[in-house]
Amino acid sequence: MKTYKTSINMEWTSKCNARCIMCPQSVIRHPMLMKPQVFDKTLQRIAEANIFRVVIAGYGEPTTHPQFMPFIDKIRTQPVRFDMVSNGQLLDSDKIRHLDGVIHTLTVSFSSINPAVYREVHVNLDHERVKQNIVQAQQVLNKTQLTISLTPLSQCLDSLEETILWFRRQGINNLSMSPTLYNRAGNLNDQQMATERLRQIIKTHQLHSQELDFVPTLSDIVRHCLHNRFRCIPRNVDLFIASNGDYLYCYNDISHQHVIGNIAASSIDEVLTKRERMEEIPALCDGCNMKNRYGGFEAIKVAYQFSKDRLLLA
Repeated sequence: MKTYKTSINMEWTSKCNARCIMCPQSVIRHPMLMKPQVFDKTLQRIAEANIFRVVIAGYGEPTTHPQFMPFIDKIRTQPVRFDMVSNGQLLDSDKIRHLDGVIHTLTVSFSSINPAVYREVHVNLDHERVKQNIVQAQQVLNKTQLTISLTPLSQCLDSLEETILWFRRQGINNLSMSPTLYNRAGNLNDQQMATERLRQIIKTHQLHSQELDFVPTLSDIVRHCLHNRFRCIPRNVDLFIASNGDYLYCYNDISHQHVIGNIAASSIDEVLTKRERMEEIPALCDGCNMKNRYGGFEAIKVAYQFSKDRLLLA
């Protein structure tokens, strides 16, 4: 067993009912659904490993999976924390009630209260329906925490204050934003904003920063760095399991081309050991804006804020 903890990004499906502009679904060559037998084997691999949390997300929408209800039932007895990310379109009352208390945190991605901005960013989704589902989730959920992830795109910022105000009027105060817009597949080069600016926006509006949500402790970060030849923190602290059971080199490999094993043949520890010896993959890493994300003085600043926040929560 590894001496450090790892988070898992589990993809129930690479198919999606949306075509959000920040997610290049078009580069996924063979969208698919996770089969029940693959899911069962994945749960077995997770139970055997030193896992911090499992996020049901990937590059598809988990609520579109026809086995959504049975899959939720199968994780009821799992000791590991399971979270879920959704676009909210299909979060009806039955699904919300079914996942309550099973999923630790349900995160709904949302761009803007302005319908025109929302339609531009969250293409193919129904703005009013998503809003209604979010309000319903807030009213129904007792044990699962509801969090809204606000999209850090430049076109969303003009209506950000109005968006935040609307959520807080609904009693929804768990609002978060990432200080980095992941440049998946290099399709967002013209929409990048400086991380420092995003951090300031997050601070100004008193949002939760998603900076290090995937990190259990700073000591784990140190262990990851000591064990991995390629010291990329975002890569090393997260392991992506695709809907067909493949382990991917990095969660930013949206095209699913860089496979380092499959759950049928390899345990999580075996795959992590293999990845520890791997260098960067230029075809994947050269255009990634997460490469060398936490270097030098920036890492010290983030570590300080991380420790301060954890002490406040203790």
